Amino acid sequence: MEDEIPLLGEFVRSSIDFKGRPSLRSNSGCWNSASFIIGFEMAERFAHYGISSNLVSYLTGKLGLSTATAAANVNVWSGTTSLTPILGAFIADSFLGRYRSVIVASLLYVLGLGFLSISAGLNRFESSQSTFHIIFFFFALYLVALAEGGHMPSLEAFGADQFDEEDVNERESKSSFFNWWTFCLCFSVLVSLLVMSYIQDNLSWELGFGIPCIVMFLALIVFLLGSGTFRFRIKSDEANPFVRICHVFMTAAKNWQASPAVVSQPHEGSHFRFLDKALLEPTDPEGISGVCSINDVEDAKAILKLLPISLTCLPYAIIYSQSSTLFTKQGATMDRYITASFQIPAAALQSCIAASIVLFIPIYDRVLVPIARAINQQPSGISMLQRIGTGVLLSSISMTIAGFTERKRLATASEYGLMDLPDVTVPMSVWWLAPQYIVLGVAESFTLIGLQEFFYDQVPDELKSMGLALCFGVTGIGNFLSSFLIYVVDKTTSNGHGHESWFSDNLNRAHLDYFYWLLASLNAISLALYIYFAKSYVYKHRRVTTSH
Repeated sequence: MEDEIPLLGEFVRSSIDFKGRPSLRSNSGCWNSASFIIGFEMAERFAHYGISSNLVSYLTGKLGLSTATAAANVNVWSGTTSLTPILGAFIADSFLGRYRSVIVASLLYVLGLGFLSISAGLNRFESSQSTFHIIFFFFALYLVALAEGGHMPSLEAFGADQFDEEDVNERESKSSFFNWWTFCLCFSVLVSLLVMSYIQDNLSWELGFGIPCIVMFLALIVFLLGSGTFRFRIKSDEANPFVRICHVFMTAAKNWQASPAVVSQPHEGSHFRFLDKALLEPTDPEGISGVCSINDVEDAKAILKLLPISLTCLPYAIIYSQSSTLFTKQGATMDRYITASFQIPAAALQSCIAASIVLFIPIYDRVLVPIARAINQQPSGISMLQRIGTGVLLSSISMTIAGFTERKRLATASEYGLMDLPDVTVPMSVWWLAPQYIVLGVAESFTLIGLQEFFYDQVPDELKSMGLALCFGVTGIGNFLSSFLIYVVDKTTSNGHGHESWFSDNLNRAHLDYFYWLLASLNAISLALYIYFAKSYVYKHRRVTTSH
């Protein structure tokens, strides 16, 4: 009997399999493929937090750096890991493709982790740190940061590529993909925080860096074994997408004196009409030649439309960065004993964020989304912009709670006469901080996941990795803005006339409560602007079919 020839509808449009054949819907993509990809990213997050969560301890202990220098190095490295995805996404979308970018970046990742482990081993044979050892360590550390830039946006975009956006059922699954992606990653972060910090503090740093290296290597092998199930997007024959979009802006600039009346109206509406001038032949005969297509102009408009949403989410990113800095400083002054002999680290409360995400996402995906989907008939339940805005609102609530909790801590310190005794524990349980962590974790479930889905969905098809990189860039810029804002507030509030800075080393004389409320107010203003831009935002139109 001859083999049955698949019907045309059984193929996924614009996708091929690992061998270059049209992808069959029945045996490629969806959750079967996504499970390999999510598992790989869980290993990467395990490795990342296995380094970052205790990095300051290694710098101050093994390398002998001062606390201030070590903290500055950690902040710079963390900001770098949030911004290198822009470079990685450019390479993936323009040259290598997502799959190959993930493999190359992962090999660099394993190499960097291996170098870190070797660097820790060298420490055993040196009584004092040599210049070579320090340079070698930081080379390995920034090799990991570079590798993360190629790994994070490409792998997440590749995972979302496994769901056909033109099929209504798979489109619903793609919306859930971003939820379960974050759920699994937070579970991996919890394991890493609990396991790796113990190994590094109590066993050895060689193991502390070596285990993430082994985990990443094994995860890469498993990922490669799943290659036969993956869907690969067919690369467009058009020019490099970055070149095409830059051409639009340059051509529009050349034609800036042209009257809008002579430009035919593109199909996406009246946003950014000045770019419509790119549809005309440039007036400068020695300049850029060739008009731009309507599709190129609309792709350029799609990128510009993301900017107001990105900018109005920056205050949220500033708020989120407080969870690993000022929240921890608060906790360090409070009663952290669980039993008479066991005291939890102040930084351990960061796990409340991951735990709240792990608990909330199943409720959101399995309860709230189906209810909302039944009411408004949207595949994602609520729109992506509604989801982002909800998280922004919750982050302001978290800061408000944090301010009142800090006011309570200051009142307790005053009541027990501890205002000038910063090294004495304030008799107030550290669990008072749990609500602000938990609300911030729920806010992340809305805003950060919503931003990932939004940027992936709304950028041109050839720039999916770049869309996710821009999302990571928002959080990275938020970290840098947080440092700048703290610097400005510190200089402004310490006027040299006997007034303590809001960030005084003696937290019992400081006013973190004022700073938290300042952030809540700035975020509320930003939320109003966000709502204004979100209401006028026009979503990208897609053809949707139903699979049988």
